[in-house]
Amino acid sequence: MSPVVSVHLPRDRVTQSTQGYGFCEFQTPQDVQYAVQIMNMIKLFGKPIRVNMSAADRRTTQDIGAKLFIGNLDLSIDDKLLYDAFGAFGSMVQTPQIARDQLSGNSRGFAFVSYTTFEAADLAIQSMDGQYLANKPINVKYAFKKDAKGERHGSAAERMLAAEA
Repeated sequence: MSPVVSVHLPRDRVTQSTQGYGFCEFQTPQDVQYAVQIMNMIKLFGKPIRVNMSAADRRTTQDIGAKLFIGNLDLSIDDKLLYDAFGAFGSMVQTPQIARDQLSGNSRGFAFVSYTTFEAADLAIQSMDGQYLANKPINVKYAFKKDAKGERHGSAAERMLAAEA
């Protein structure tokens, strides 16, 4: 990794204590991707940390649409287990996102995984759809798009746009 350009730890306005997250700026996008791959889910003080690209950096890569829906998840599955299971297929845009109930924080039984390439997403679907994870067969397919009713990510048009980008 190259030298860090800057680090920012947001603080609570009243207590001035850190809010449990921070931002680290690197010199090149390649350094950012390397840091995400190496540091994500590393244990710090006994807890795995999440390392993602910031929202501004993710915009360009998330537009390619290599986003998967993982269904029928056992309620015991956590972010780390999902990351370990799906990280083998390629580089992820961010840590897998397990859908959780807003009140209880319990898993709702599904999650989303976003890859940097369609090839990685295709390989994950081919390898994991119907496989058992925590004693339950999981469903893996391209996620529905938010803005288009009934249309899934991974279409031929999206692949063509990603190839041109």
